[in-house]
Amino acid sequence: MKIGIIGAGNIGANLAKKLAASGHEIKLANSKGPESIRDLARDVGANAVSSEDAVVGVEAIVVSIPLAKFSDLAGLFAQVPADVVVIDTSNYYPFRDGQIDPIDSGMPESVWVSERIGRPVVKAWNALLAETLISYGQPAGTPSRIAIPVAGDDPQAKAIALRLVDDTGFDPVDSGNLIDSWRQQPGTPAYCTELRADELKSALAKPEKARAPQNREALIAFFMSAKDLNHEEVVAQNRAVTAKD
Repeated sequence: MKIGIIGAGNIGANLAKKLAASGHEIKLANSKGPESIRDLARDVGANAVSSEDAVVGVEAIVVSIPLAKFSDLAGLFAQVPADVVVIDTSNYYPFRDGQIDPIDSGMPESVWVSERIGRPVVKAWNALLAETLISYGQPAGTPSRIAIPVAGDDPQAKAIALRLVDDTGFDPVDSGNLIDSWRQQPGTPAYCTELRADELKSALAKPEKARAPQNREALIAFFMSAKDLNHEEVVAQNRAVTAKD
């Protein structure tokens, strides 16, 4: 499959690497232009392009940028065919993104993203840590394989996203429509807790919507004050705080 990825940070670049290793043809773009990521793209098996080129001649587009940067994509998708799947990996962190009133009032993050870019999106790869993506993928059928949620409204688009998640080494779990994607946002039991598929399904049914932002802020405060936490400790803290839901 031909895939464009906009965003070359820890998630975007490592998705490019994983998907290229699975046989997909990847274009990788960032906000600074292709020359700034030429070496990175080569190392992960992708082609460095501009954001404008990343959305041309592809079957799927993955957007992996902070929410505050979505205004920079205004008009980018205007000429992209309707059957091209757009996948959003973003999460809302007010300390980084600034206050976004509709999200603070309860609008799911990826619904807000859809409105900003004028396209329906599928939400995937948002609920895992960068280190999880880099190091913890496993072959399909592995009993301990980590699962991650995928939400979206269009069945065909979501089916493609589910297959791509599988290609990156994780069990994809259909988490419902985009309006329900708050269940995989920061501060929920499904977010960055490294669960198996059966555990993730239970976690997605568990949260109280009002508690998720409170949990998110408690976790941010903890991680900002803590030092030298390893990956396992980060996952354990996410589980401990959200287990109260």
